[in-house]
Parts: sequence; structure tokens; C-alpha cells
Amino acid sequence: MGKKEVKTNAMRILDRMKIDYKYEEYECEEFTDGIETADRLGYDHAYVYKTLVTTGKSGGHYVFVIPIEAEIDFKKAARVVNEKSLEMLPLKELTKVTGYVRGGCTSIGMKKQFPTVIQEDAQNLEHMHVSGGKLGMQLTILPADLKRVANALFADVIRREI
Repeated sequence: MGKKEVKTNAMRILDRMKIDYKYEEYECEEFTDGIETADRLGYDHAYVYKTLVTTGKSGGHYVFVIPIEAEIDFKKAARVVNEKSLEMLPLKELTKVTGYVRGGCTSIGMKKQFPTVIQEDAQNLEHMHVSGGKLGMQLTILPADLKRVANALFADVIRREI
């Protein structure tokens, strides 16, 4: 008997919506950042995106999917989601709010559907890599498909070097 395929909640949702994706598992006992993950898997950094969860002044939660080498621009991001200000969700609340752990957080299939924004540069990629919903799992998906499954919008939310 072969090893049973492990399906994450994100993968089950993609399957249900008949969205094509590939997944890759790798050894990972604890959180590693997106850059380390990309290097371990041999992925070009330009195609690898991280998922950030924020809290707005109103108390609402917002999800941002940005390149692994980029930093969120909180002012731009707040404007996009019509908030006065945003801050990162405290790490100790991540699993309670999203259902995912640090390093395994994806915009697909959180406990609740939060407003989600994907950095607009992703629209120009032929594919992108995002967390698969658990440590040691990466999904490869078309940016337009991620937008659809996460009910997201594309916008510019990262800091630009001047």
C-alpha cells in the first residue's frame, strides 16, 4: 500500500471548486520563513507569496498575500480595505482566528472568509506558490484561481523602494 495522500482543508476546497493546483510536501518540524522554504524547494523567490493576517482599527481581520521578499505597507493596505489603520494579528491569536498555524497559513479555507488582498504584481505571473494549509506543504496555483477561491482582490499593498 502506498502512503495515503494528505489533503488539507485548502486542498479539499480547491478540489471541490475544480481548481487545478499542484502540491509539494517537504520536511518541516517548525516554522520556517518563505525565503527558507523557497530555497529548500528550489523555487524562484518571485513566485513565492506569504500570507499575512492583520487586524484593523475596527477590530476586523484582513488577509494579505504578498511576495516573500516584500514588506506590507500598512498605510496602503489600510486604504485598500477602508480601515483607518492595520497591525499584524498577534501570533498567539493566529490559530484561533484562522484555523492555521504560523508557516502553514493560507488564504484558502480559513475558519471565516476574511477580506483578502493579493499583491497586484501576482496577476502577471504564470503561477504562484503559497502555503498549502499546514507546515511542510506548498501549493502551486494560478493567481486568478487563488483570487477566485479566496474571494480576493488584487491591489498594491507593499512597500516600494524609492
